[in-house]
Amino acid sequence: MHAKNGPSNEQEPPQPPSPGTLVADTSRGKRVGEFRGVAGPYWSLRPVGGGIEWDAEPEWVRALTPAERLTVENALRNLRSSRGGL
Repeated sequence: MHAKNGPSNEQEPPQPPSPGTLVADTSRGKRVGEFRGVAGPYWSLRPVGGGIEWDAEPEWVRALTPAERLTVENALRNLRSSRGGL
């Protein structure tokens, strides 16, 4: 069972984060993505580290916890290091 992370239908939709913000799409099992922009009623998210964007319903998207953010940032550093980047 999924619980939506946002307002009910009677309230305003959530405000989109700034482009580049890391968020979790709870409709996809907490899949983490980078917010890219708004596409109609959806938010466009890109996988961390690159890949094909996907659309998410805003009420299923939430900010990362500090622990999640640290995990993702460390994974990105490791990925860049293994590719020879900075």
